[in-house]
Amino acid sequence: MNPWFMILLGWIFMALVMALLWLLQRRTGDAGIVDVAWGMGVGLLALFFVWGSDTGDLTRRIVIAALAMIWALRLSGYILWRVFTMPEDGRYQTLKQNWGIAAQAKLFWFYQLQAIGSLLFALPMLIAARGTSPLGLFDVLGIGIWLIAIIGELIADWQLARFRANSEKQGQVCREGLWKFSRHPNYFFEWLHWWAYVGLAITAPWGWFTIIGPLLMLHFILNVTGIPPTEAQALKSRGDAYREYQQTTSAFFPWPPKRKQVTA
Repeated sequence: MNPWFMILLGWIFMALVMALLWLLQRRTGDAGIVDVAWGMGVGLLALFFVWGSDTGDLTRRIVIAALAMIWALRLSGYILWRVFTMPEDGRYQTLKQNWGIAAQAKLFWFYQLQAIGSLLFALPMLIAARGTSPLGLFDVLGIGIWLIAIIGELIADWQLARFRANSEKQGQVCREGLWKFSRHPNYFFEWLHWWAYVGLAITAPWGWFTIIGPLLMLHFILNVTGIPPTEAQALKSRGDAYREYQQTTSAFFPWPPKRKQVTA
């Protein structure tokens, strides 16, 4: 199937899905459902791209479909559990407050931007799926990166969920396990995951273009929807305890914490 036609169909599909979910969030009052759809959308688009790329190596296509769907099911399943068991994400509460009476109109376009985001992040999988060479060293490297990233993200999410479930630690800052070395280890491993598709696509035509995945993800995490709003919410809810955490702990890349400076 022509790749440009697949991209067009993928965008139409995601735009319709996000429009329906925008209507749903108007009824439920929880805009966080968009995060569930974003990740699952990438996985479904990957399946569609793999199916349509019938000129690519079959084993490569199967591997890409499996990796993409396992990632999407894990991420979207975890976020869906949070949507059902926790209040609306503070980021969306703040956005609605800041947008005022224009909140729903702006949320509609925000959801549509997420549809485009799902499509952009699925493009590396389309490029990788069209590769005709059998699996080689770069592919093994990509699969290895994927495994490390998924395991790291699972551990980070589990450690945070366990910390939040402890009633004695309400209002405190999680510094357990991976959270001792990074304020956002889940974001770090999510970013690392996108390098897996670079390894799987590097030998395919336009394989170099797949670097857009980790570069875009790094931009969103560091500057847009990742760390900035998450930390703003943490400062609002945890105050000085989180400020001290910021001073001693790396924001993104895991690194040994600094010693707390004692002032006279």
